[in-house]
Amino acid sequence: MRWLGVVVATLTGNTFLVVGSIVLGSATIVGGLLNPSGKIPDRCARLWARGLLWFSGAKVRCTFEGSIPPEQPHVYLANHQSLYDIPLILATLPGRARFLAKRSLFLIPVFGWALRVAGFVPVDRSNRARARESFEESVSLLDRGMSVVIFPEETRSQTSELLEFKGGGFLLALKADVAIVPVGLRGTLDMRPRGSLLVRPGELSIGYGAAQKLGSVRKKREQIENVRAEIDRLMRSAR
Repeated sequence: MRWLGVVVATLTGNTFLVVGSIVLGSATIVGGLLNPSGKIPDRCARLWARGLLWFSGAKVRCTFEGSIPPEQPHVYLANHQSLYDIPLILATLPGRARFLAKRSLFLIPVFGWALRVAGFVPVDRSNRARARESFEESVSLLDRGMSVVIFPEETRSQTSELLEFKGGGFLLALKADVAIVPVGLRGTLDMRPRGSLLVRPGELSIGYGAAQKLGSVRKKREQIENVRAEIDRLMRSAR
């Protein structure tokens, strides 16, 4: 009975979201402070992501259309519909990566502190000075060999349609001279829409497109639209 699956996934998924975030967030803080350059935060993040997906009844399908060397930094650009986008990417992405996330998440006790210790980048788009700091921090991550994940819509779409893309991720890739990897996610909106506590178990699909280097900054708008079209294709083909 589908309703029973929803009840179970809602209870177990939300419980893990709270308890798992506290336990693994604490482990991230301790491990990150003891060994800032170590991989404990990465392992905790992947464990948190896979745990949340499992306890929420998610069946993950992941495809790659090209080779993505995990040792090379990239800028990953993905569509954004649900809080489950983050664990889906963390659980499947090759290599080490950090997200650009809204600054308010960093204020959450334990969870937000863990984000900061792990090297995730806070973004405050209402403050130009802080936005510039976030950009430079992201460039530094890429220069050190760490990939960066960005949601170019900058907010969650409430439908299956992509919102307008902002250009920050493209400028970041050009500045750091790294390739962009388009990422299309499907199913996360159905699993848990924005503002809902209900978790509906089911299949989540994620498709990674081929890495692509950008050209001149003068063709930024054209390149943004090309990548947006590629992400839209990946979303719709991720079945």
